[in-house]
Amino acid sequence: MKVTTTTLQMLQPPAWTARLLPDDARLDRADGVTPEYARFLYGLVGGPWHWTDRLEWTRQQWAEELAVPGTEFWVLYGEGVPWGYVHLQPVVAEDGTHVEVRYFGLSEQAIGRGLGGRLLEHGITAAWSLAQRFDLPQVSRVWVHTCTLDGPAALANYQSRGFEPCGTEDGDTEVAEEPLGSWVATGGR
Repeated sequence: MKVTTTTLQMLQPPAWTARLLPDDARLDRADGVTPEYARFLYGLVGGPWHWTDRLEWTRQQWAEELAVPGTEFWVLYGEGVPWGYVHLQPVVAEDGTHVEVRYFGLSEQAIGRGLGGRLLEHGITAAWSLAQRFDLPQVSRVWVHTCTLDGPAALANYQSRGFEPCGTEDGDTEVAEEPLGSWVATGGR
């Protein structure tokens, strides 16, 4: 399948303030993320959208990713369960810290509730303030990539929050005819 990947970036913090979440939702910074929980969130959110590249990772690969200084997970909860998450991953560069919005999305039960833009706004705010919580140089860039295998609103959501495209790449990728779904992607049989 032909897949277009778009890289987007912000070089300055946004002028807006993140909107409040509805009363039935809360956002927590998850300090104790284990490889098991990170993989679960990845499968929960990504299963419906062909996110498969990390499903075959070993526990050690997940642990190494989580051990990068400044890595953060922000988990959106509603009705007592995870409704989505933002995974932030910093890299120190010559001009400061570049923070990748590594993964972001909502579970199927949270889609359509007006939460995607709000969760992303809170994730962007957290990315720009990462150096306040970790021993990192000031953040100079927040970036993300999305592709045509992601949800249909992904690219527009990033752009409407102030991300600007800075590159695209077309490639052929082998994917299943249908996404795995959250059940299979989280380990269900």
